[in-house]
Amino acid sequence: MSQAVVDETKYQPELTVFDEFADEYGPEKVVYVYEPRCELKGIVVIDNAAIGPGIGGIRMTPTVNTEEVFRLARAMTWKNALAGIPHGGGKSGIIADPRKITMEQKEVLIRQFARAIEGLHQYIPGPDMGTDETCMAWVRDEIRRSVGLSSVLGGIPLDQVGATGYGLAVCGEIAQEFCDLDLKGARVSMQGFGNVGQHAARYLVERGSILTVATDIDGTVHNEDGLDIEELVRCMHEGKGVTGYADATKLGRDDFIDIDCDIFVPAAQPDVITGENAHRVSCKVILQGANIPCTAGAEKILHDRGILSVPDFVANAGGVICGSVEYHGGTKNQAFTEIAEKMRENTRAVLTKARIDGVLPRDAALELARERVKEAMSYRRSN
Repeated sequence: MSQAVVDETKYQPELTVFDEFADEYGPEKVVYVYEPRCELKGIVVIDNAAIGPGIGGIRMTPTVNTEEVFRLARAMTWKNALAGIPHGGGKSGIIADPRKITMEQKEVLIRQFARAIEGLHQYIPGPDMGTDETCMAWVRDEIRRSVGLSSVLGGIPLDQVGATGYGLAVCGEIAQEFCDLDLKGARVSMQGFGNVGQHAARYLVERGSILTVATDIDGTVHNEDGLDIEELVRCMHEGKGVTGYADATKLGRDDFIDIDCDIFVPAAQPDVITGENAHRVSCKVILQGANIPCTAGAEKILHDRGILSVPDFVANAGGVICGSVEYHGGTKNQAFTEIAEKMRENTRAVLTKARIDGVLPRDAALELARERVKEAMSYRRSN
């Protein structure tokens, strides 16, 4: 297997995005990976490692680009700081469609990518869209550095145990104290019924909520009396998607936006809620399960409409908290205890500050996170 190389020239025009986004916090390093023989094109952004080496997933999609990876890396900087774990923010992307390549081709891409980033010790890879614990096992085999591993390898498989989904449900427990919501009987709309969405639905239903809407790439299903989660999961495993579910109204992929609910969980791609559609959302609280699922303009519209939107780097921090516990040798039970403790503490701190200061939850969360990162940066050598 040949060694992939860092190749700035292949992606140089994209560096112009940093003229707009770069600031005192980062990014510290941007690396491009290119291996023409296996058609590998990758991007790594280490945003800020003042608190510790950055933890962030490897995203594999055909559209991932420098700006997206940078925004995700920055979100990880704030998420990890706010979560109180000893890690900074980083993220990476591989430009490929995991649905259109074989498992063998995927393994080649992941292993080549891992070998290329071996020297980036300030970045610890984890799973993200298009990658999973098997991919992390390949990464570990190449560079001995990843999180979200199979339990066979001593890891805590994030997707299998549902760490992010569990954290979202805990976040919902606290959010109900700050809006007119009771989790018992609350109708849940899950946009994205993958690993995060499935587990978030389970944990919310355990708390008395009702899953009434589920969406995946192929469409939306809706039943006000409730959807059976296990039947939906079976449909997903059989390749039918959520629209293979029989006892529900079948709608288009984007029709979820117009269906009334109490809790809306965007748990898929970025920028699902924008300034163009935010006025159509009808719910009491949004728990941002995906990274950057809501634009800044949309969050302002939602806030003005009285909808509580808990930002991504607060609501979906369960996965990275679990990853940190795994990286430092902890167990699944320790991880879930820490997720519950940190999610309750941080969600309450953010929403309390937002209420007292009269600001958006994201602004309150950013202020708290920036304070922590700035303090960490003050301890670094100046030369």
